Amino acid sequence: MDQFFCKNDVVVEIPTGRNSYQFKVVKEKTLYPQLDPFDHGYLDVGNGHSIYYEQCGRRDGLPALFVHGGPGAGGDLNARRFFDPSTYRIVVFDQRGAGRSRPAASTDANTTWHLVRDMELLRGHLKIDRWLVFGGSWGSTLSLAYAQQHPSAVSALVLRGIFLLRRKEVAWFYQEGASALLPEEWNEFLALIPEEERNDMLSAYHKRLFNSDPEMRLKAAIAWSVWEGAASFLTPRAEQKSLFGKQSFALALARIEAHFFVNDGFFLSEGQLLEGVDRIRHIPAVIVQGRHDIVCPMETAWELHKCWPEADFRVVSDAGHSAYEVGIMNELINATDAFRELAAG
Repeated sequence: MDQFFCKNDVVVEIPTGRNSYQFKVVKEKTLYPQLDPFDHGYLDVGNGHSIYYEQCGRRDGLPALFVHGGPGAGGDLNARRFFDPSTYRIVVFDQRGAGRSRPAASTDANTTWHLVRDMELLRGHLKIDRWLVFGGSWGSTLSLAYAQQHPSAVSALVLRGIFLLRRKEVAWFYQEGASALLPEEWNEFLALIPEEERNDMLSAYHKRLFNSDPEMRLKAAIAWSVWEGAASFLTPRAEQKSLFGKQSFALALARIEAHFFVNDGFFLSEGQLLEGVDRIRHIPAVIVQGRHDIVCPMETAWELHKCWPEADFRVVSDAGHSAYEVGIMNELINATDAFRELAAG
């Protein structure tokens, strides 16, 4: 069966006889309606950190955890809308230093392994046995790290915009690669850094993001964050630039990302997440990747797919990075709906 795609719909060509076809238009799935949490609060995870969490949907439903990106981006009001609220018990949390968690933008005692531990503390606090783990971009990194440490706690994985935090992936976005695709925006990102420091943009920005001068920190954070926002959608959106340019959002995102990236994600080796696939090979999983993703290029998702052929690998041909691009949103909701049906038997 051949498929043809048009904006917001899938047109499926169905053979009905010799040289005869019927065409069926199937609407692409969009976010579930807005809903309010039935529970929210703060969990003290130690080291001076309290992480914000909320629960939405069905109190006795199928548990699902939304793992936000960045690191440092925080959850948003639409995170809960990737799951059918009549079936799922939806948990959203803000990682250390991000979103509504306290203290804001803190990098103290903030590593991948602190965050993995926080997820387990939250699962215990909420008395959840196993949950579906859903994460995109850095959220895919942390979801993989968590699942490999605690495979028995994960019922399924939905991963999007794969990022394994290897040096070549960081260099692609902050040194050379993405720069060739968005030269105007890259020029703005370069402008803050003197020419003699541009051979290592990550270190140059890290130095400014942790400078004692708050004005310098903020200026660097906004430039860093706006660059990332510019690359997030295949077609740029004005509201995206506004969000990424917001001071509180930019400070948390830029400082925490730079902290993680200069420390290679605090992994034992660059290939740790690929090497650990055997620990999660048995977990049902869907990988969704935009073919034209500038932030997390297709190559990384392809490498994960080759290591993990058991996972359902879905490439969206006309999408970039964001979970809110139409084709990616459709595949993500198809995945959570499918796991809903699987759980129902």
